[in-house]
Amino acid sequence: MTYDQQKRILDLVVAYTLVIAFLPFWLIIPLLIFFDSGWPVIFTHKRVGKGGVDFQLFKFRSMVLNADEILHQKNHRLLKKFKQGDWKIAAKDDPRITPLGRFLRAFTIDEFPQLFNVIKGQMSMVGPRAYVRKELEEQSKKYPATKAYIPHILSVKPGITGPWQTSGRNEIPFDKRAKMDAQYAMKQSIKNDFLILLNTPKAMLSKW
Repeated sequence: MTYDQQKRILDLVVAYTLVIAFLPFWLIIPLLIFFDSGWPVIFTHKRVGKGGVDFQLFKFRSMVLNADEILHQKNHRLLKKFKQGDWKIAAKDDPRITPLGRFLRAFTIDEFPQLFNVIKGQMSMVGPRAYVRKELEEQSKKYPATKAYIPHILSVKPGITGPWQTSGRNEIPFDKRAKMDAQYAMKQSIKNDFLILLNTPKAMLSKW
């Protein structure tokens, strides 16, 4: 059995197990989001997948409804901070995040719907971060050395968790993040995937 076949089995087993294990969340979280800030409760965002093919990534909505408009059209100071932070802003500094959204993000609950991206075959449980296309374009100009990493990153499916997600997240600048993701893509193994999965709960809790 090839690595890709092993990984697909691992993806499906873990994803379906977590969907069933967290069944109450699929009922409670949407209701909480609705009562906190209305519909929709699921946020979809275009990301770059394997082979450079775009797909819609699913999340529980943790921001106000017009979050993108606020960032790109109404709050230039926030957009400047966003780009200076390598396309990441700490939750405590982002006024677009709802009170409930801060809680969901703190425990990575907002990313649970990505399990369905895994089941659909668009993502894996373990892999590089799912990047935004414009982020890759702008950041590779800011960090020219990362241009060599991008083909490796896009040679595999993005993951719900991965080397970046378990190693400091927002504190890691784009150039180091891209290098970590490229190294993962070039040295994939089931053993490494298991180790990252085992380290993920600790990384989630360390955000608190």
